[in-house]
Amino acid sequence: MNKEKRIEMLTRLRDNNPNPVTELNYTSPFELLIAVLLSAQATDVGVNKATDKLYPIANTPQAILDLGLDGLKSYIKTIGLFNTKAVNTIKTCQMLVDLHGGEVPENRAALEALPGVGRKTANVVLNTAFGWLKDNEGNYFLAVDTHIYRLANRTKYAPGKTVDHVEANIIKLTPRKTEFMFNLHHWFILHGRYTCTAKKPKCGSCIIEDLCEYGSKEDE
Repeated sequence: MNKEKRIEMLTRLRDNNPNPVTELNYTSPFELLIAVLLSAQATDVGVNKATDKLYPIANTPQAILDLGLDGLKSYIKTIGLFNTKAVNTIKTCQMLVDLHGGEVPENRAALEALPGVGRKTANVVLNTAFGWLKDNEGNYFLAVDTHIYRLANRTKYAPGKTVDHVEANIIKLTPRKTEFMFNLHHWFILHGRYTCTAKKPKCGSCIIEDLCEYGSKEDE
């Protein structure tokens, strides 16, 4: 895929959805951090159902610590892997209280040091909650999930054999236009979730079908 195709693809996605947002419900960086932590191998809808009940009761690190492990589990038990996620959430809340005054740090290394928080989660929080495009060293905060990985490879926008490889290629190949770099994460997730689905992509209703270089399942 050449530069012109990539620009046109992003232009169409932008025109179709100028101000994309995450489908996770949150009102603070902490709420988003916990929602993303809970979303691993779970749907946003499922996470929202749990946090919509949890957050009115406990939406700060200390409030969740006050719930205790069993109390937290009672709110998130409908989410996959809730036992492990509950343990990581409690540990994360304790570290936020002990090391960061109960606030979510605006630093990728500090975020990645939290239990259950990896590069993808850190990037989502920095990009979506804090509005960061990149840090002072020029490192972009681009989260690559399964939808983005699939879309980048299937369309040939930025193919790669690993998530990190796809992330690096997207950053390398995306035109340096702030709105493109800042919103690509959401555009690709939403397009992958609702149009370029894993098993039966809706090619006939895809707004970038003529730009896509997807040939067959064997190409993926």
